[in-house]
Order: sequence, then C-alpha cells, then structure tokens
Amino acid sequence: MTQSKDQYKIEASSFNLQQYLNRINFSGEIELNFAGIKKLMQSQLFSVPFENIDVQAGKIISLAGDDIVDQIVNKNRGGYCYQINGIFSLALQEIGIPHYYIAARPMVNPGENAKTHFGIIATIENEDYLIDLGFGGNSIREPLKLSETGKEIQHDSDTFILIKTEDDEYLLQILVGKEWSNLYSFNLSPQRWIDFKPANYYNYSHPDSFFTQNLIVVLQNPLGKKILFKNSVKSIINGKTEVAPFENDDLKSILETEFNLKDL
Repeated sequence: MTQSKDQYKIEASSFNLQQYLNRINFSGEIELNFAGIKKLMQSQLFSVPFENIDVQAGKIISLAGDDIVDQIVNKNRGGYCYQINGIFSLALQEIGIPHYYIAARPMVNPGENAKTHFGIIATIENEDYLIDLGFGGNSIREPLKLSETGKEIQHDSDTFILIKTEDDEYLLQILVGKEWSNLYSFNLSPQRWIDFKPANYYNYSHPDSFFTQNLIVVLQNPLGKKILFKNSVKSIINGKTEVAPFENDDLKSILETEFNLKDL
C-alpha cells in the first residue's frame, strides 16, 4: 500500500495515542517489530470486548472514526470488527506501521456468505501479516504471517492454519477438537474504509444478520477467553471449557463483572 492511499483509511481527529494506550492498559514503549505489535494487539484484545450490544438495542452503528474513538476510548465500550479493527488501524497509523484493509468472507455459518468481515494486512519488518482482533471468540491472538501457509500456528490454547486455495485466496481455519473448521477466506485486494459501509449496514440492520439475531460479547484474557452468547457465559481457560447459564435479569451485572461493560 502506497503512502498516497492513506486517505482511504479510517480517520479520527480525536484519536490520541496515549489515551488509547491507557484504555488498553499498555505500558512501556511500542516496539515496531513482531513482538511489539503482538503486545499491542493482545493489550487491546484483553481490554476491549467484541460486542454487539448496540445492534441488539436497534441502534445505528457509526463508522465515523471519531464516533469509534468515543465509544471505545471515552465510553469504555467495545464493538464488532469495524470498530475494533478500525481503532487498531488508527494506532498503527499513529506509530507508522504500513497496512491496508481487506474484505473477508465469513464461513462459520452454513450457506453462501458475502464479504462482510474486515481485516488488516500489515507489513512488519518487511513481512506481511494478517491482523484481526474482531472475529469474536475465534480471533487470532497475534499477527499471522502470510508466508506461513499450510503451517499449524499455536496462539496460546488455539491452533490456526492459513491455507492458500485454488482460487488464489487465503482460508483461515481453527482446530476444533480434532477437525479443522473454516473461519473466513480473503484475498489481498486492498479495500477503502468507505467500502465497508454496506456490509456494516447489513450487519446491524438486516434480519438475516448474525448480529441482529444473537447477543454476543467476547473478552480475551492471557489464559483464554470468556464468551457471552444468548443466555450463557462460556469460560475457556487453558483449553478447558465451563458453561454457566444465566437469567435475563442477571445480564447487566454479568456484563459489568465479567466484561467490564458499565453504564450501558
């Protein structure tokens, strides 16, 4: 991606790097290498939940950069892929990591799906990596090198593999039990930030959208993750899973205590 195409990325005059770093509990200097970007990525993953609470409330989901900064940094909220990866892109822009956007086709649900997912391709130390903090409970937890296709990659207790398909696309899979499960496919065609407006509109408004049908909140942590889906919370620690159902009246307190989502 050439420098002249930076105008096609998300913009937010209100973005302040130090305020963002405070929000994600990042300490120390940001190193512009794999380890440094991994630390930045995991700091956000462990602090900013993936959530669609506003979609469930019937609200319009704004892609304006300043609105995303206000929601995540000022209001201590999360969001779904556009907001979560969008604010990470703002951080990458600020620290000078070259990157561009891709449109990905989710393959978790049965049937044919449009390219509604938003990911990032970043160049770190002259290598291209997939960066994605916004695929719910199955998000990768560190930059994934594009050149390592066909290789099993361990991200803590999760195992991923990136496959090059016959259509010259990439397919990301996760190991579930003893079988590989498709997550999404993509190619390396650069997208503009504005290109995701139709997909965002579909995701927050269409009755067929996964996000209008289901409440989901995910917060990663150093040992695993917690996933609220519909009326239960799944806790995955070191690969071991526990599921706890809850009543609707308990939702607010669970969002506050388990996911640090207050004043909703």
